[in-house]
Amino acid sequence: MKLFRPVAFLIVLLFALPAASLAQLAPAVLEGLVRDDNGNPFADVRVTVAGSDNILLTGSDGRYRIELSPSVTHTVSFASFGYETHKKRVTLKPGEHKTLDLRLRIQDIELRAFEKKDDSRKKEAGAVYIDPKKAQQIAGPIGGIEGIIKTLVGSTNELTSQYSVRGGNYDENLVYVNDFEIYRPFLVRSGQQEGLSFVNADLTQNVSFSVGGFQARYGDKMSSVLDVTYKTPKQFAGSVSGSLLGGSVHLEGASRNKKFTYLVGARQKSNQYLLKSQPTKGIYNPSFTDLQGLLHYRFNRKWETELIINYARNRFSYIPEEQTSSFGLANKAYQLRVLYTGSEIDQFDSRFGGYSVTFRPNENLKLKLLASAFQTNEQETYDISGEYVLGELETDLGKSNFGQTKYSLGTGVIQNYGRNYLKVNVYTAAHRGSYDAGNHFIQWGADFTRLDIRDELHSYQRRDSAGFTQPFSTTDLTMQNVYVSANTIQPFRVSGFLQDNFRFNDSSRYSGSFGVRYLYNSLNKEKILSPRLQLGYKPRWKKDWSFRFATGYYAQPAFYRELRDLQGNTNLDVQSQKSYHVLAGTETNFTANGSPFRFTTEVYYKKLWDLVPYEYDGIKIRYYGTNSSRGYAYGGEVRLYADLVKDATSWISLAVMKTEEQILQAYKGAGGQDSAYVYSQYVPRPTDQRVMVSMFFQDYLPQNHNFRVHLNMMYGTGLPFGYPNGNRLDDVLRMPAYKRVDIGFSALLLDGAKKGKRPSHSFFNNLESIWTSLEVFNLLNIQNTLSYTWIQDQTSNKIYAVPNRLTSRLLNLKVVVSF
Repeated sequence: MKLFRPVAFLIVLLFALPAASLAQLAPAVLEGLVRDDNGNPFADVRVTVAGSDNILLTGSDGRYRIELSPSVTHTVSFASFGYETHKKRVTLKPGEHKTLDLRLRIQDIELRAFEKKDDSRKKEAGAVYIDPKKAQQIAGPIGGIEGIIKTLVGSTNELTSQYSVRGGNYDENLVYVNDFEIYRPFLVRSGQQEGLSFVNADLTQNVSFSVGGFQARYGDKMSSVLDVTYKTPKQFAGSVSGSLLGGSVHLEGASRNKKFTYLVGARQKSNQYLLKSQPTKGIYNPSFTDLQGLLHYRFNRKWETELIINYARNRFSYIPEEQTSSFGLANKAYQLRVLYTGSEIDQFDSRFGGYSVTFRPNENLKLKLLASAFQTNEQETYDISGEYVLGELETDLGKSNFGQTKYSLGTGVIQNYGRNYLKVNVYTAAHRGSYDAGNHFIQWGADFTRLDIRDELHSYQRRDSAGFTQPFSTTDLTMQNVYVSANTIQPFRVSGFLQDNFRFNDSSRYSGSFGVRYLYNSLNKEKILSPRLQLGYKPRWKKDWSFRFATGYYAQPAFYRELRDLQGNTNLDVQSQKSYHVLAGTETNFTANGSPFRFTTEVYYKKLWDLVPYEYDGIKIRYYGTNSSRGYAYGGEVRLYADLVKDATSWISLAVMKTEEQILQAYKGAGGQDSAYVYSQYVPRPTDQRVMVSMFFQDYLPQNHNFRVHLNMMYGTGLPFGYPNGNRLDDVLRMPAYKRVDIGFSALLLDGAKKGKRPSHSFFNNLESIWTSLEVFNLLNIQNTLSYTWIQDQTSNKIYAVPNRLTSRLLNLKVVVSF
């Protein structure tokens, strides 16, 4: 295989940017409307004229307008990835305006990775469009849609499907499936407990991921939007897959008249094999099950209805036995040995149901009513005690006891106790509408959401060093990290938006979107108005260039965890966290050495205020419970996509980012009293990862395209951390850089396109394809650090940071059968 192609890939990144030259104008005009296979306006269809430099994309409303030379027969092509190319021969008279409307049909071939455009949405600033069919080809423990996203944005915790985007944390990401907002469990604190994500790649048709500056039609979070549309099946099909980490099955189909369609998916995941590579040895028994269904019925051209349901059953039991962790330098190495007693039993059950009715009185107007309910019942119970010995290792190669404990630095006990229970009910009634007015595509919406949150937290950590409980006191027995609370919260929210996607002067060269979002939160009587603007420009150059700009105001109301401080006290006066985004980017498509390339750049700045400071505890976020921080985030990203070989898209990404905050501190005046509050100096936020480089590379055997290799590489500078003392100003240390390489080898054992070559009575004629793959996680077996366990020796008063490692090298075998 041509494994040196990434070198050419990088060279093109640096030297292959095309120059621009203007196209010639013509007095005859061809215009019209392009629709997709479902009859919806089709955005970003590429319209080209053979033998000329006329190239454009349809607007958000599916319309196009192209100028042609008169009295000449032209061949006009309409193309989009995954759809059949439509060609039309046109001859126009001087000054003639001709209307040509058409519909593109889906191709029965595999779509190109990352190139599939969302059929019904405007291409947004900062948006990435993902092909869900490629979700299983990303080698790594997570996989799925989130597996692709994590490689794109550079999240460096492979034990979780959650991700951070441009300085934001896990709680700042929106997820929609078919216009319904999706929630996840709240008490989960580690990737070991975490079950399956809601999004099922087997059921997914389109995926749009916006990393900032998103439109007003999206809700009230500060970092990103994952917008997923599930399939509308046309015939019976399905798939079955299995691996060492779990399996899945899905079925889809449609009635004979195509009015009724269904999607059903079931997944089961067990991380037991994966967790065997963890430093802490013991008995792991994780079991995560997920069931989903989508039923759709179209009464006629005007009326249709849809029902989506989901049930997730997550169980995790854990009996730790022992842990041995070595750390330090070559000439100063330490080892921590821990013997455990106790266990942990967790369960996280969630249910979701959504129902919608859509009415289209005419082709231009669409009205939709939605109702949904989400419920999660979570229980986290553990009582684990670990007796540890911390020692210094012999590092002299000449000594007979090299690598063994030279002498003990301290002994002690760490006990973690928790009885945490949470019930959350979220009820939502919503309306969505749109009207196509030619150059204006107007959208609006309104939501009413009722929350019912009941939680009971009782957890603590007790530390003992050489017989002294820490923090040490001569009079009291003091616990460390105590969380005690019992709350019932029943607020409601009212939100809405009005947005206009528009074109200037009947031209797709200039486009934009302006919208305003409104939010009222009954919890603290807060009212927020959020204007947002996007602009796009596509010049009439020979080469395919486009430019985009976005800005907007974003607010994120406190949901649940932001209200609690580090001691478990609840503050119902916490205001929404707020941010202002501004970003600008470019995109160009070109060909080099016979291969298509796409190069994107983007720079951004985010001003942040009314922030609630927080600390990471695994993947759980522990907030300070007050709006006592302000900060910023800025950076830039460049990505290059290329089909170095046909139908095998590779890409490379470079991102730089800096995010810091100032913490409001009490100023001590005369007599030691708090006389004023002032902001501290800037300190890095917990997500301040300065540099991230990632690469995904595909190739196959020149003589046999059925045998492929997928290589995924990531490098990220270290995240900030500090001793968990409740003082964010001390969190200025840096973890080691994150480095990881995953590789996967796949083989197509059965190709449905070759059914005619098999006997007519063959069982395999009923199958579409059979794929098998061998994945190697963490190929180089690099010991990446997730967090630290802090050990304090009461005798010497020294504190040691013991790293908690991520996964080591593992093999995974997977088989996927489609029919």
